[in-house]
Amino acid sequence: MTPISRVLVVSDDAAWLADRLAGLGAAAVRLENPYGLTFVGSADAQAALEAIAADGEIQIVLVDKRLAERRSRQAASELANRINAFRPEISLYVFLEDDDQKAGVEELASHAVDGYFYRDETDFHGWFRILSAEIAEKSATPFYDRLKQYVRMAKDSWHTPGHSGGDSLKGSAWVGEFYDFVGENLLRADLSVSVPMLDSLLHPTGVIAEAQMLAAKAFGARKTYFATNGTSTSNKVIFQTLLAPGNKLLLDRNCHKSVHHGVILSGARPVYLDSSVNRRYGIFGPVPKATVLEAIEANPDARVLILTSCTYDGLRYDLAPIVEAAHARGIKVIVDEAWYGHARFHPAFRPTALESGADYVTQSTHKVLSAFSQASMIHVNDPGFDEHLFRENFNMHASTSPQYSLIASLDVARKQAVMEGYRILERTLRLAQELRQKINSTGVFRVLELEDLLSEEVREDGITLDPTKLTVDISESGYTADELQQLLFERFNIQVEKTTFNTLTLLLTMGTTRSKVSRLHDAMLRVAKDRRPPRVFSRLPEIPRFTRLACLPRDAFYEGGERLPLLDDDGRPNPALVGRVCCDQVVPYPPGIPVLVPGQVIEETITSYLARLQKTQKTIEMHGLAEDGGEFMVRVLKPEELERLPGRLLFS
Repeated sequence: MTPISRVLVVSDDAAWLADRLAGLGAAAVRLENPYGLTFVGSADAQAALEAIAADGEIQIVLVDKRLAERRSRQAASELANRINAFRPEISLYVFLEDDDQKAGVEELASHAVDGYFYRDETDFHGWFRILSAEIAEKSATPFYDRLKQYVRMAKDSWHTPGHSGGDSLKGSAWVGEFYDFVGENLLRADLSVSVPMLDSLLHPTGVIAEAQMLAAKAFGARKTYFATNGTSTSNKVIFQTLLAPGNKLLLDRNCHKSVHHGVILSGARPVYLDSSVNRRYGIFGPVPKATVLEAIEANPDARVLILTSCTYDGLRYDLAPIVEAAHARGIKVIVDEAWYGHARFHPAFRPTALESGADYVTQSTHKVLSAFSQASMIHVNDPGFDEHLFRENFNMHASTSPQYSLIASLDVARKQAVMEGYRILERTLRLAQELRQKINSTGVFRVLELEDLLSEEVREDGITLDPTKLTVDISESGYTADELQQLLFERFNIQVEKTTFNTLTLLLTMGTTRSKVSRLHDAMLRVAKDRRPPRVFSRLPEIPRFTRLACLPRDAFYEGGERLPLLDDDGRPNPALVGRVCCDQVVPYPPGIPVLVPGQVIEETITSYLARLQKTQKTIEMHGLAEDGGEFMVRVLKPEELERLPGRLLFS
């Protein structure tokens, strides 16, 4: 199947434009054209912008420097900048009359322009070859191509892994079915560092390095690193690169648990920021902007600020003013963009965290793009980046036997995002809007809008919503979230992303199709017709605000401690816990926010909250509590352990 790569030529010189389109079109017929280059024209800047908005197959734009010269001598440069701001993945070339014009374009739009031609030349074959080479470079998958090449070479394996390209499984009466299930190519491509031609993830100098450079260009980063053990590990790598034991960092309490684990591993001194809470729907949103800015001012010695944007529910910070305030104090900004890796490739989702000035961004490429699970990227724009220190920390966490299929999937996911991400995401946005309307038309279920999701304290913070994440209010259906999730799964073969006590979340991605939208709508319509009487939901108890730390989280975590029961003999919150220092991260899931972190002082509000959850919310998992004979136990520091911790003096 040959792709389509449209090239848009923009000029208000009708005769010149017609001649160039004819010449380039003839070259496309005569020469080898594996990328399906076709050429179309546009007579003015506005028409060109409308064309690239409507046509996701446009890959290259050629702009005549003389465009609209009578109105503005810089019209061509202005158009180049506008195209780059709208769809940065598009390649841009400018037709010049002389070298003096090139200097002017370079001054105004050098970041946007990929190359130049001279407008009075008629080297159509040469131009075509250059444009075809541009598409080849953008669409290259150096690692994936080399992996395929190696598999086709059919080398005998005298190295790891032990299944030897699947030969240990093939034909087995006991496990041969696994070989058939996963497929020969996947097993043949499961290789190891014993194959030098496939490069090394821990010290890339070949095809992995090339693939990472292409990813950095695509996502707008100075450097990009592939990670095969998820954004969880990526966050920890950055923490250990930027933070030494005792260094202070500011973090959203609602950050992913990997961030809290990173606090423990790095030995950092955290300042926890309470997130906003929508109590009606049990949704935790961004930290109020005022809270973040106050924390920046109150902690000028902080080294790092980390925020999550967008959140699991699609809520995005207005990052630029926050990043600017942090940088003014010399604070590095990390943004966990695990759920937002697609944002660079459609203007509806931008600006990205990198475009807003973030120093480090982690993305779960597998969550919303086409990479395999666990495949993630780390993007770096920090002008003071210490690459050697980063590499040492990266290698500390990365496996010496990475899964090469994950690396290949990152290469392929980047290619797809660059070459057809705009077109596919445009379709996804239309499907999201269509699904929103269909769900609302049931009269029972309702997709929540931004104003529904925001709590009062963040309504003026410039927060926006990723429209591909739909949170559905199920309150009028008469079903609990667990009942509805199970019904959709068992009766209609539909698996949703997550639930709260009265909502369910639907995630639309580049893989969402109209057929899936139709089936989901049909299922929800059928459920709506079987409407039960609305029920009164038992809301989650309000999560207590953060108390205080008695010592560094790392110090508390690595002590032995002792275990005390959460409840006393009468089934009430155990008063013996009040005033003690927790050793573990205690996280009720959902919502997944730590109620206690290592080093935190336990107060009565916390024990009461945990006790009430245990009694009233039977489906909630209590991560971080030990179990002993069916009884929940909390690991706390012994008094003598706390007394000898050197870091406790920081908190006294």
